[in-house]
Formats: sequence, structure tokens, C-alpha cells
Amino acid sequence: MSRTSSIIWFALILIFLLPTAAGRVLLDVAGGLIFILLALPILLTGIGWLGWRFLQSQLIQCEFCGASIMKDSDKCSACGSTLAFQKQSKEASINNSIPASSATIDITAQDPEEEI
Repeated sequence: MSRTSSIIWFALILIFLLPTAAGRVLLDVAGGLIFILLALPILLTGIGWLGWRFLQSQLIQCEFCGASIMKDSDKCSACGSTLAFQKQSKEASINNSIPASSATIDITAQDPEEEI
């Protein structure tokens, strides 16, 4: 019984309070809380996505076992291979690459009827 009477008293207080300045403040606070509750998951999702992208940029893959490890580590934590060798071999392969101008193939068009 006391539960229904408290709801009635709360409703009566709101009816008399809402048209006043105190009611406007109450509605503004409630609106702000609802906005925060709706914006918080979107904000946390964005922060989580940025953190995931940053973590992915700090990872490399071991050439021997394929495990993902941090860039600044010297050894693979899964297989124990040294990563300094991998970094040097990648730099050497970049420096020893063939220039694109010498690797292109010149193609000349011929009329197929002339060959017959």
C-alpha cells in the first residue's frame, strides 16, 4: 500500500514542479544523463578501435613460425628465432631489388594477317 502512495506523491510533486524553473533544471539534468548514456558506448567503441589499430601497427609476424610479436623484441617468443636477421634480410632485399625500368618487357603489336 505504501508503494502506490509513494508513486502518487512522486507524480503530484512532478506535476507541480515541472512548470517551474526547478522542473526545467530537472528535465535538463535528465536529458544530459540520457545523452551521456547513449554517447558512452559509441565513445568507448571508438577508443577501443583506435587502441586496436595502434596495437596492430606495433606487431610484426615471425617469418619462421608466423607468430605475431612486438616490433622492438629481438627474439620470437614462440620459436626463439632471432629477429635481427629478419630485419637485416628485409633491408638487404629492398636495397638489392632490380629497378623497374630494367625489368619491363617491351611489347610490339603485330597484325595477325601479315604472318599468314
